[in-house]
Amino acid sequence: MTEYDNYDVVVLGGGPGGYTAAFRAADLGLSVLLVEREERLGGVCLNVGCIPSKTLLYAAGLIEKTLTFSGKGVTFAPPVIDIVALGAHRNEVVSKLTDGLSALAKARKITVLRGIGSLASAHELRVETVNGAVTVPFKNLIVSVGSRPSKLPNFPDDERIWDSTDALALKFIPKRLLIIGGGIIGLEMATVYHALGSKITVVEMKDQLIPPADADLVKPLYRKLKKEFEDILLSTQVTDVKAGTAGLEVTFKGASGEKISQYDAILVAVGRRSNADSINIQKAGIELDKRSFIEVNERMETGVSGIYAIGDVTGEPMLAHKATHQAKTAAEVIAGHPAAFAALTIPSVAYTHPEIAWMGLTEREAAEKNIAFSRAEFPWAASGRALSSLASAGFTKALFDPDTDRLLGAGIVGDNAGELIAEAVLALEMGADYRDISLTVHAHPTLSETFAFAAEIADGSITDILNPAK
Repeated sequence: MTEYDNYDVVVLGGGPGGYTAAFRAADLGLSVLLVEREERLGGVCLNVGCIPSKTLLYAAGLIEKTLTFSGKGVTFAPPVIDIVALGAHRNEVVSKLTDGLSALAKARKITVLRGIGSLASAHELRVETVNGAVTVPFKNLIVSVGSRPSKLPNFPDDERIWDSTDALALKFIPKRLLIIGGGIIGLEMATVYHALGSKITVVEMKDQLIPPADADLVKPLYRKLKKEFEDILLSTQVTDVKAGTAGLEVTFKGASGEKISQYDAILVAVGRRSNADSINIQKAGIELDKRSFIEVNERMETGVSGIYAIGDVTGEPMLAHKATHQAKTAAEVIAGHPAAFAALTIPSVAYTHPEIAWMGLTEREAAEKNIAFSRAEFPWAASGRALSSLASAGFTKALFDPDTDRLLGAGIVGDNAGELIAEAVLALEMGADYRDISLTVHAHPTLSETFAFAAEIADGSITDILNPAK
């Protein structure tokens, strides 16, 4: 017997999924042991991901807004950037949240064991702590160990080659920064460093930025960034990087041939990889797929009784809000509740300037699966709120089932798109059709009413523009 015996639930990993699972299980009356390798709870998201990046993106947005409004009656002096103070503010935000999690864990009487956990068998964890290894038997285990940045092979070992964690550390502001990967993480960091004064080049091997999103949603962002950044290289790969005292020499290969350029720093943002391959999961009798994901059912159960998995280790999309909902499902199933994770959609958001958000069926998916849909799009150039806030380049689109009129998917590009997409998610989950949406009274003038306007286009009642369907 050890001090870690006889817990109802053991949770491996204290990120958004892990701490949510632990908290929900405790609220349901279960005794909980939470194993976390880092000193602070919150995982990548709170400590070196979502929260610090959004803090820096807010600062970048303030800088951009002041520049955008110049010449329209209010002119600001050029900003003075103090990266030490900015970093301190970022850390303060993170600390408030992580300290709050520690307080919530204590209030729920959750035992937190600091150490690196791995499977010893289908019923035991081995946890390496600062005081040595301990064995933790479990009745029920929730695996929530998250993911890590993917790396590119054959790159030199150089402190000027960053992953997302390094970029968020604000080590210095490079004069020329190369972002390898035109996805959400890469473009968010590009947005931050451009605002702080770096000349940005983005290279993406596919033919558009943010490849999972529909091309029309990305176009307004692409047009803006093309003017602001030093270069955007699509359908292009990095074939070589040489580290020199004067900089990092990079060789690109694209449709127009090879080119060589030099940068002060490189951010590698080519996706993330599941950490399930780092915990000896096979010792529990669980096999991973080729991307190191764990297969689960809608109850978050693996193929081994008593072992559950949630979050990034269960596959795409690797998003904190997916993990938290899966976490509650796992905890409730263990507590004997008839729970299942059966979300009809999981929204995606790029917190760039402008933001891009989408949910449900995309036009790309519809084409691939031969799914029929009708499309309605409302341009923000006809929105009073968008015009007054210099956000007229955006638009809101909705896809509807041509037979039932129900909402199938939606996409928004523009200010606060990540906030606005929530209404579309709820509408899809509730089975709303375009009449339900268009007949719902929205406040005016708001950006949220653009979703209702898109529905009015679909049902033929739009008055704010000439109905394109007519």
